[in-house]
Amino acid sequence: MNTIKLYLPLCWLQTNPLDLPRSIEFLKQNLWFYFIVELFIQANMIDPTEAVFEVVIETVLTVCFVGLILFLNKTTHLYVQILTAILFCENIVALFGLPAVVWLTVSESMLSYYLLGLLFLWDFLLITYILKKVLAINSIASLTISFFYFMMTYAGAYALTVALF
Repeated sequence: MNTIKLYLPLCWLQTNPLDLPRSIEFLKQNLWFYFIVELFIQANMIDPTEAVFEVVIETVLTVCFVGLILFLNKTTHLYVQILTAILFCENIVALFGLPAVVWLTVSESMLSYYLLGLLFLWDFLLITYILKKVLAINSIASLTISFFYFMMTYAGAYALTVALF
């Protein structure tokens, strides 16, 4: 619980991800939580078999993207810490997104689309903030890398799932 309290301010852009503790156990918990929540969200939108495949690809791409970025930056010693920070933030946004996804599937209200759009923007800003701090780059560069992160993980997983199913 103490680790959650340390990571939570990151979701409000109040903590430097480099100052957060390194915990393999917390990383594993976040990885499992990420997988389960993403699977629940995807299974509500597409066929369950496709959902499992897409979430596996999405998770692998996320893990690989973080590793690649840190490798290119020569900061692989931060891998556990930064992957945990990204997954934790994704999980917090997903927790807020779960009711919105259920609301969307039940009613297809425009307000639920707007809420999901705001949650996506929040997620995008969190990833941008983390990358900016970790890579010590300017805002434009971190926005660009964040865009590639989302394209590679979400769009890449979707494209591979469509191609294979």
